Amino acid sequence: MRAPVRWVRADLRAVRGEALLLVLATAGIIVSLLLASAFLSYATNPWQRVFTQSSGAHVWIHTTASADARSLADIDGVKSVSGPFSTAEATAELRGVTAALEMRAAAPQPPDVARPLIVSGRWLASDDPGGIVLESSVARALVAEPGDSLQLRDSDGTDRTLRVVGTADTAEPRYRAEETPGVGWVLLSTLVKEAPDPELRGQTIGLRLENAEDTDFVVQRAVTELGADQVTSVSTWQEAQGEAEGGSRLLGLLLGVFGLGALLAAALAVAGAISTRIRGHLRDISVLKAIGFTPAQLVRMYLGEHLSLALVGVVGGTLAIELLGPLLPGRVGEAMQLWQALPSHAWVPAAISAGMLLLIAATTGAAAWRAGRVPPVPAARAAIPSGRWTSGSVRRALGLRLPPALVLGWRGAFDRPGRAVAAIGRLAVPLLLITVTLGASTTLDAFEHRPQTVGLAASLTARSEGLDQASAQRLLTAHPEVAAAYPGSEVAALVPGQTGTIRLRGLGEEDRPYPFAVAEGRTPSGPDEAAAGQGLLDLLDAEVGDWVRVTVQGSPQVLHIVGRSIESEDGGRVISTSLDTLRESNPALRPGFHHLVLEDGADAIAVKDDLAGTADGRIDVREIGDPADALPPVRGVIISGLIVVLGLIGLADLSATTAAGAQNRRRDLLALRAIGLTPRQIMSVIVAETGFIALAAGVIGTVVGVQVSDWLIDLQGRSSGIGAGIAQSPPPATLIVVVAAAVTGAVAVSALPAARAVRQRLADTLSDSL
Repeated sequence: MRAPVRWVRADLRAVRGEALLLVLATAGIIVSLLLASAFLSYATNPWQRVFTQSSGAHVWIHTTASADARSLADIDGVKSVSGPFSTAEATAELRGVTAALEMRAAAPQPPDVARPLIVSGRWLASDDPGGIVLESSVARALVAEPGDSLQLRDSDGTDRTLRVVGTADTAEPRYRAEETPGVGWVLLSTLVKEAPDPELRGQTIGLRLENAEDTDFVVQRAVTELGADQVTSVSTWQEAQGEAEGGSRLLGLLLGVFGLGALLAAALAVAGAISTRIRGHLRDISVLKAIGFTPAQLVRMYLGEHLSLALVGVVGGTLAIELLGPLLPGRVGEAMQLWQALPSHAWVPAAISAGMLLLIAATTGAAAWRAGRVPPVPAARAAIPSGRWTSGSVRRALGLRLPPALVLGWRGAFDRPGRAVAAIGRLAVPLLLITVTLGASTTLDAFEHRPQTVGLAASLTARSEGLDQASAQRLLTAHPEVAAAYPGSEVAALVPGQTGTIRLRGLGEEDRPYPFAVAEGRTPSGPDEAAAGQGLLDLLDAEVGDWVRVTVQGSPQVLHIVGRSIESEDGGRVISTSLDTLRESNPALRPGFHHLVLEDGADAIAVKDDLAGTADGRIDVREIGDPADALPPVRGVIISGLIVVLGLIGLADLSATTAAGAQNRRRDLLALRAIGLTPRQIMSVIVAETGFIALAAGVIGTVVGVQVSDWLIDLQGRSSGIGAGIAQSPPPATLIVVVAAAVTGAVAVSALPAARAVRQRLADTLSDSL
């Protein structure tokens, strides 16, 4: 046993740099995988992010005003409480849109537990008793922003006006029309004025538990403590989390694929580094066998050596990211802080580290097993196989006076097809994932900056107050950056069988058709013609070309679906036709809004402000929401975090394999020197060889990545109801930059190993020929 240990120690001392690179590569890969897990938790679970940052309550209990809700703080398993808060029911109305609201009394200082996170505006102030803060989901339903005047109708029928001062996120169940009321926080004095009758008020209290799994038990205890007649409703964190799932499905799909791809890239990188290093010890293995080492001893020796290096790298990388990750600036540090606060953090890092060690053990074991089969006296090989260095293509290339470094680098990169394909495949995987990430980012950018390319032809919607259609049309189109203003109206319609409600939208008129973005079929242009979203086609089991019958206010409406439009609202359950067709069932229908299509390059926010200033309050102009609105907090994670992680994996693979490859090509270096190349030219050959591999991997990775990106995004579009056809490929210039960055990085990481290999004293010995 002493001899294998002594040989391992001698080997590590002889190749300190190579061993250090292997440790650093393993550490970089484990850091990348842990960062990927943090990004996945941060970006795809917005509810968990809000719950963690707000110290959310696991249970919300709504009671009558007379219940002793404070006693729930003493129940076993309750860690802390939020409230109790006095509440009152009301109906909120803003520009004709109504929503059920639970007004909740709050102090000028937000609570410590279940603290609302301000999204826009500010929190309540004691010197502004007429203010209200709306929860984000009900604010979106009302299209409310800070500064709007909200009309409230109390349960006694009294109308009052409150001013929206802010919107906030919470981890409570979100607003759902006719099912779950939205939350609006007001001062206690305001609540008393809005609901002076104590009989019409209630209470709500949030319970934060010591163990989230005890939710059912605590709810039973709470109901028993208060009495079933005192409890009006109960909601739990599981219900809120279930409702919030799927809000960022495109991003979740992207990061899920990224996580699997990163694991594959890491596996290939480790396998390549270890296999390359063991291949370089074939001469040593033959000598060891000749002096009496058994195959089993060799397998244990190599397995133990590389597992020790891997253990050092995995432990070092895990400790580094766990200790230093939360201190990193920007969204990366925020993602790490959130991840460390999640329950899954207790086992995920350990599972990833253990999986990485098992992967390395399997890879090393396979390579070591092959090492154990090396014959003890291998046949002597020529330094350079006959004819290979002087092949016809090489001679012709040199005859054209091409730089020898490029010619010989090309020959060295692809002379062994099997090894070349393996090296290209290992590096192409992270480059493919980078291209997929850029494709998702480009698609989101199109939603935000080029909405017409993904079905959002209009950027603004305007609602007039006290103006007829002609006056509103003239006022809106007078702005130089408004290309067109299309009148529109929306009504609720029942599908056949009256089992569901959809949105029937009338946009434009027959003499001025609306420019729908049609992904399939054609644009509606005649009477009774319509374009439907993917969600509606799935709901009705219909296709483009079918006739459908819907019911609008008791009257049937038969429409011919001539195209599939990109619809980002209501899960794609939208059917759009002209306003004239919509008037067939309701001749008295008047436009409820105008959709504004802007000139190319126009700033929607600036146009909105200009129209608001020139209309003297008679027109309310709002931006049309799009699926990218909820994603800006994680765009930095997409663009920077994922690409950096994938870049680390690629560089780790290149650095380890290039160092080992340069060390193992001593015979080739001897041949290069023998034919008259200078040390600088030899170094250029090694660098060029790595560059050609990176170039091939870059071209393959980006080309395949564009196809995979489009397929994944369109797949998600179909499943979410938006529909296929929203995928936007990265610009060619961006792909060229990715390939150039890959080649530059490969050249950079290969320069040092190449310089070290050239500086070594080369001797044409028997060991270099075996």
